[in-house]
Amino acid sequence: MSGAPCGRRPTFSGLPGERVLEEAAAARQRCGNGGGSVPGTLLCTNRRLAFLPGQAPGSHGFLHSEVEVALPCIHKLVAASSFSKPKVLTATSTLKFIPEELAVFCRDFRLLHFYFPENGLAPQAFRVANAIAQAREAAAWLGDTAEGHDGWPCPGETPPEEEHEEEDKEEGLSTMLLFESLQDWEKELQRLGAVGWRVSAVNERFDMAPSLPQYLWVPSGLLDHDLKRTFAHFQERRVPRLCWHHPGGGDLLRAASFHPASEPGSEDVRCLETLLLGDRGPCVLANMAELPTLADIQLAHLRLQALCTGAVAEEKWLSALEGTRWLDHVRTCLRKAVEVVSLLAGKRCSVVLQEPLDRDLNCLLASLVQLLGDPHARSLPGFQSLVQREWVAAGHPFPRRLGLLHRDTPREEAPVFLLFLDCTWQLLWQFPGDFGFTEAFLLALHDSSFSPYFSTFRFSCQRQRGHSSMSRLPSQTYRPMGSWQDPGGHRRGSHTCTFPPVWAWGQRYSRQQREQFRNPMGPPAPAESLAPGTPGDLCLWGGARLVLTLAKGSLCPHPLPWWSHPPLRPPHRVSPSESQGTQGGLLGTCHPPPGLLLPCTAGPCIRLWHRCYLRGLPQEQQRGRLAPSLAGLAEELELLQDRLHAWNMRRPH
Repeated sequence: MSGAPCGRRPTFSGLPGERVLEEAAAARQRCGNGGGSVPGTLLCTNRRLAFLPGQAPGSHGFLHSEVEVALPCIHKLVAASSFSKPKVLTATSTLKFIPEELAVFCRDFRLLHFYFPENGLAPQAFRVANAIAQAREAAAWLGDTAEGHDGWPCPGETPPEEEHEEEDKEEGLSTMLLFESLQDWEKELQRLGAVGWRVSAVNERFDMAPSLPQYLWVPSGLLDHDLKRTFAHFQERRVPRLCWHHPGGGDLLRAASFHPASEPGSEDVRCLETLLLGDRGPCVLANMAELPTLADIQLAHLRLQALCTGAVAEEKWLSALEGTRWLDHVRTCLRKAVEVVSLLAGKRCSVVLQEPLDRDLNCLLASLVQLLGDPHARSLPGFQSLVQREWVAAGHPFPRRLGLLHRDTPREEAPVFLLFLDCTWQLLWQFPGDFGFTEAFLLALHDSSFSPYFSTFRFSCQRQRGHSSMSRLPSQTYRPMGSWQDPGGHRRGSHTCTFPPVWAWGQRYSRQQREQFRNPMGPPAPAESLAPGTPGDLCLWGGARLVLTLAKGSLCPHPLPWWSHPPLRPPHRVSPSESQGTQGGLLGTCHPPPGLLLPCTAGPCIRLWHRCYLRGLPQEQQRGRLAPSLAGLAEELELLQDRLHAWNMRRPH
């Protein structure tokens, strides 16, 4: 592929292994609000498309372009000319005209327009358009292979000015946990105050369950020797383990489904029941069949993307949005999370999230439950640690679900993580004063999901990350605005970290941008101690061997596979007064206990995340898609009045 004209090839200080393929030095980017255009340099590299406003060739920086698109993030590339019909460009298509404009449709809902004035840019425009199309097809994503990475060399010495910026830490931003060391797991378990649980290193070599993290929270009374007997009885050997402890006494566990060929002996049954039941009171299995399937999520997201980046008449907008079913899926996930957290807060029981492979919807629901019940998870470092533990360390297959693998790999796309971010935004919109981060932070995390710069989304489990070029330390605590540090506080060398985690925001966002990640109202104050839940009628049903299933708001007896004579009990409905998770409990006289968020999921309470999904449209079109019906406005006014009343009740007098 031909390069830029001789003498104009920039010295590009970019990603390791990144090289400039083509550039147009006098291109212009059209502003989204119709207010003109910005001159700059349009670059195509083997990693991304970048537009550098006002930049001359030779002055390109490292990840500081505000308009950049990773090649896997490009959904569609369209070339247009006043003399020809618009043409969708692919690696095999033949461009038979000089493009006057390029439209880049991004998978993160951005829509970028670049055009080339008639000042001798025709050859550059032609070459850069073809280069983008071919580079997009050739971008090989090998992050899902267990052997490691795609051969990027380790970066060289960091330039002094970049090293200074890398060491620039935000005031008030505490450290987060990566959950790659025993110390991190022990520290978090101590914070939760989970009595009766311990950290097990039974999977330290990944030989018991390759997709699970090295360290697991398991009952203190279960020895590792006995724990090993349980792995074979679950799909992908993903055994039940603790993921959160409610201060009121409830425990949240997650696990894969029971293996269909499982036939445990008497000793295995003892170990399995100790792991699942212990002496923690009744055990509730959360029925995940009520949640959308992976295929449902993928189809809804594709429909939403087509709707938000296409031309739809205003009068058909609301019905078309409803037809995507995306907001229905958001509502369903939030409702299920409310049911689970209400059980944990109101009953002394264990809730086990059980999904066939324990790597998708379990990640989403476990995270939502903790956002609703744990104020620490709603702080910025707490939220980052939550994602790191329940998604990254837990083995969510990011490359497959986000469609970041090489095209010859079977596609198993389903943006479960993006659905979780939308659910989080709904909570942020309903409870803005209870979060230590902002919508800008969620947008940055949403857009970074498609970037090939970070180990967070590049691998499918902790074992694969361990096979990458990133070396290990006794304590993997990461300071997001700084760098890796060992327990003595010494800085790691720049050669040891080819793929930093996404939390290294300083490598992509300026200090001013990062300051917008923090809620100006400040992170939530430490929660008051939650009173232990009353035993309720769950405990009246039976003792520690009672196993129930939570389905459609009802609790019904559910025998474990190896039980031959399960107890017969009538269905028990989780009423609004018990769960405190319905709209009546939220908006009526029943107030949730301190530290617990119970969102409204009816009517206009679930909204379109317009700053994310509509940002590719002109402002005038966005306004036409934000107006609800009169009935919706009335319901929204009532909701705002209730929220104002609740806020006034919480104010100190």
